[in-house]
Amino acid sequence: MSEKQRGPLDGLLVADFSRILAGPYATMLLADLGADVVKVEDPRGDDTRAWTPPVRDGVSTYYLGINRGKRSIALDFRDPEDARLARELARRADVVIENFKPGGLAKYALDHASVSARNPGVVYASISGFGSGAGRKVPGYDLMVQAVSGLMSLTGDPDGPAYRAGISVFDVMAGNHAAIGILAALRHRDASNQGQLVEVNLLSSALTGLVNHSSGYIAGGTVPYRMGNAHPSVFPYEPLPTADRDLIVTAANDGQFRRLCDVLGIPEVADDPRFLHNADRTRRREELRPLLVERLRTRGALEWFDLLVDAGVPCGPINTIDGGFAMAERFGLDPVVDAGEGKRAVPTTRHPIRFSETPAAYRLPPPKLDEHGDELRTWLEDKNA
Repeated sequence: MSEKQRGPLDGLLVADFSRILAGPYATMLLADLGADVVKVEDPRGDDTRAWTPPVRDGVSTYYLGINRGKRSIALDFRDPEDARLARELARRADVVIENFKPGGLAKYALDHASVSARNPGVVYASISGFGSGAGRKVPGYDLMVQAVSGLMSLTGDPDGPAYRAGISVFDVMAGNHAAIGILAALRHRDASNQGQLVEVNLLSSALTGLVNHSSGYIAGGTVPYRMGNAHPSVFPYEPLPTADRDLIVTAANDGQFRRLCDVLGIPEVADDPRFLHNADRTRRREELRPLLVERLRTRGALEWFDLLVDAGVPCGPINTIDGGFAMAERFGLDPVVDAGEGKRAVPTTRHPIRFSETPAAYRLPPPKLDEHGDELRTWLEDKNA
């Protein structure tokens, strides 16, 4: 990408007052697309800098994974001069994003009302755990939201304890929602010259992210329960054992099920009146499962994967994360890129969106704490900048 074409968000200044995961993830996505993201940190640094192990060259890989493409300045809002510089940054910014407790920035005149009074065109994004109303005092950690939203009640074996998801799924989801909201508000600003407040909270992200379960409850009055790896409405749609390890098989419609049976060498099962349609198969899953498993145990998971995918049957082996990256490499997705250049370059996961004309770029590695402090302070002090 040429310097003149740095990405679809080239020229956009983002003042990033967020920390930990949801906010930094959102601003990293914006930075990949060309935005100039200034990461404002407490002098002690973003919490994730200390979230170890694992590490790379002494730096938390958690921090490295969500902070590429940004410049860092350390500001202590309790210091009047630092607070003034933070306000000046917010005055110049196209976007301000923060995830303090609702109302927590008002005493520094960095809340939406204060910032928008000085910068009417600003898009101000606030991320919280439970909103700015009655839930404003509740700390917003992803694990809490997994619990209170109902997700953990759906995760685990039917007779076992509830489990959290293996990642902070609602932090990531809220970060995506924040990025979408910011881009939509910028589109509105382009048309009206009017900024606005964009609010995202983890609990709302969780409830919309529970999709069919949320709909089953609010539209159908059904409270779902843990089913292990099974699906309440589709079968087969779960791990099934093969000769060496489990294989996810998701034959979610009649055509896929027939092709599954053909590849397994049991075409008569697809014609069995007990299993003709998805509702039949779901209702009689305990009768059908042994018939499928008997055939699947004759080959290994990767062998079945190739055979079934070639026949148009969705399936996949249960990999560890190294296997996931290997699969992406196999499919030509080039999942790993370098952020930055030379000795400072850090391997990182490719931006998930591909653009034909304005591809994502990874110009800067995750910054050291206050790495760009001097240049940013000079710029913020320059009245002609």
